[in-house]
Amino acid sequence: MNYSTLPYRPCAGIMLANREGLVFVGQRLDAAESSYPDAWQMPQGGIDKGEEAETAALRELWEETGVVQDHVQIIGRTKEEYFYDLPDELLGKIWKGKYRGQRQSWFLMRFTGEDDHIDIQTDHPEFRDWKWTDPEGLPDIIVPFKRDLYRAVLKEFLPLI
Repeated sequence: MNYSTLPYRPCAGIMLANREGLVFVGQRLDAAESSYPDAWQMPQGGIDKGEEAETAALRELWEETGVVQDHVQIIGRTKEEYFYDLPDELLGKIWKGKYRGQRQSWFLMRFTGEDDHIDIQTDHPEFRDWKWTDPEGLPDIIVPFKRDLYRAVLKEFLPLI
């Protein structure tokens, strides 16, 4: 199959920064079985048909971290969408083989709650662990195929954190 003809999955990503300027990252539940067992990522997820990107971002944040809208303040949104392609070993295996990668709108949110407001044991857990991390080190701890995207988002958001 020629995957280059497949569309990109619309997605919203969240850079959640705490009061100290550290950023939330989660370790995916499926990371241990993947080619990237030590990889972390920021919350992200698909935008449903007819859904606004900001609405999707708040929904995904709640679904993946348990953080409710009352505990965040939206600080910024990327000026454009960012794209990434899946590596060959994942093409055709995730998202039912319908997409070649994702096109993402990213939101920078300030976390105004306390750490105990974060609960990754949600109805449909995505993460097995989480931590606050230095934003400048983000590209070093995520899967290689998303590093350029994370660098671009970081460049845009770092002055606002």
